Amino acid sequence: MILTSSSGIGLIHADRAEIVVPLIFRFVSGPLPTSYHLDQYLNGRIFPRDPEVHWSDLVRRSSQTGLAHKDTWLVWFCEVCGVDRIELWFDPEPNSQLLLIWILDYLRSHPSMIERLRLRLVDFDLLGADVAALRNRPVREFDVGDSDLEAARMTWEAYRGPTPELCFGLLGREFPRLPFLKPAMEELLAELPSPVTGLGATETRLLELIAQGHNRTKELFQPGGLLEMRVFDQWELGPLLEGLASGPMPAIAGLDPKLAILPQHDARGRNAAYRRSRLSLTEFGEALLAGREDFRRHNPIRRFWGGTLLTNQRLWRWDRESRLLVAP
Repeated sequence: MILTSSSGIGLIHADRAEIVVPLIFRFVSGPLPTSYHLDQYLNGRIFPRDPEVHWSDLVRRSSQTGLAHKDTWLVWFCEVCGVDRIELWFDPEPNSQLLLIWILDYLRSHPSMIERLRLRLVDFDLLGADVAALRNRPVREFDVGDSDLEAARMTWEAYRGPTPELCFGLLGREFPRLPFLKPAMEELLAELPSPVTGLGATETRLLELIAQGHNRTKELFQPGGLLEMRVFDQWELGPLLEGLASGPMPAIAGLDPKLAILPQHDARGRNAAYRRSRLSLTEFGEALLAGREDFRRHNPIRRFWGGTLLTNQRLWRWDRESRLLVAP
């Protein structure tokens, strides 16, 4: 069995395991799922027609076990169906690293599973990786030790905390067999507002690209494109852009006004509105890029960074140049 992120969906066709389980949660935006919700995702359904997504929903029928995985508890399925090897394939992308520490923390309380675990050191991006190349690509592997489980527990607990302080403290620690964890955490911290402009790293990059004349959302949102930021996916960039284009002092002009009234679930309508948009910076947006203004002083903020609720009154910031966390 392979456990991976949604970026590793190509592993399904690479014939490296009998079963590939993509974990679909996004932990980098919005409020974190509750512990109960996360456990229910990995456990069996309480009701046969439970509408909640379950780990087995995205798993193909196995030639060896058929549909035995359907609606069952992940641990129970591995034990009863004789899954003797579980490989963890999570690349350096921040959300994938968060998924890795979450699943390690979950499996930590199931000793029968630990001895089956193997950690693959995926030092390349799984998203868009060529399936044929994945089939035979050498990827180093390790047993999962107690120190790895403790690192996962500590990091997951820190990210779920009510402030980013514990996550900042992790930058001074070493995780030899989880080498992508600290870089991912620093990328996440960089999405906190800057002490000068009040913008996170991706927000700043969006304004820079628009200032350079890239005014179409298609080229801004395209995976692996101009943005070159790895924290948010294309579905999370839309709300980020809308936040910059709304409020008392918008930094961006030209976003289709229909986005303000279209429901979030209307993906087709919203995509069309994004495509119609022609973006430019406002005078305030230009002042932000020049470091003369602070977006958060003129506009309301209420969003989550891990377990931390950021508001104008309780705004943690990240100084990217000095790599320091700035308290409210």
